[in-house]
Amino acid sequence: MSCKYLVIDKMTDGVFSVRLSRGSVNAVDRDMYIELKEIFSDIDTYCPDVRCVVLSGAGRHFCAGNDLDEFATMTPDNGAERMWRVREAFFAIAECPVPVVGAVHGVALGTGLAIAAACDFVVAAEDALFGLPELTVGVMGGARHLARIAPQPLVRRMYFTGEPMQASAFAAAGGAVVTCNPDDLMPRAKALAERIASFSPTALRLSKQILDRIENEPLRRGYEIEQAGTVRMSGHPDSKEALAAFREKRAATYQPLANQ
Repeated sequence: MSCKYLVIDKMTDGVFSVRLSRGSVNAVDRDMYIELKEIFSDIDTYCPDVRCVVLSGAGRHFCAGNDLDEFATMTPDNGAERMWRVREAFFAIAECPVPVVGAVHGVALGTGLAIAAACDFVVAAEDALFGLPELTVGVMGGARHLARIAPQPLVRRMYFTGEPMQASAFAAAGGAVVTCNPDDLMPRAKALAERIASFSPTALRLSKQILDRIENEPLRRGYEIEQAGTVRMSGHPDSKEALAAFREKRAATYQPLANQ
């Protein structure tokens, strides 16, 4: 599938950039949701030998939300299919086989905030704006995704007021974002992605599977799943190589990606 609204570039070995690129504010329409789902569900086809993805926005903003013209034509008859497309895109990002680092500048509103929250974690320019203006445009959604990176009282304040918050204030109120100077955004996100990509590609993917699985598990069951991952990796050469490299204070040399 050719990409009309997403720009994919290789940043460095194992690290790829995926940028939202649709109009002046990267408003998302049905076709863009389809692209997001396709690419993040099949990331190895679009980003060969990938170990980490940096998801950002082209231009002045990360993403200002949905295309409002499509909202204006939504009805109970066509709404179910449209909302399914939205869910498929969000969950494709969240369930991408490799870690996804969100890099947010400008605004991340509504769908833009949900896309950011679907990433494994978010780096944001300190003057970026996060918000859920759903009630101001007559729709609902985004609160559950925001709850991945913010405590419930903050989610409800942002949802019920519709007022955006600067990333610095969002972080101070308990939002789980890494803030930085706007000029440092992409270098910071890239550096974090490169650190992630430096680990065993097999261990990274197994870890991503486990973290996705345990996110909503009780403590006891979640830790049992993690321990099972430790046992599983113990039979792979990368496990012993990581330990040896740590002890010997040298860079590890890992095997190519193996089936998890």
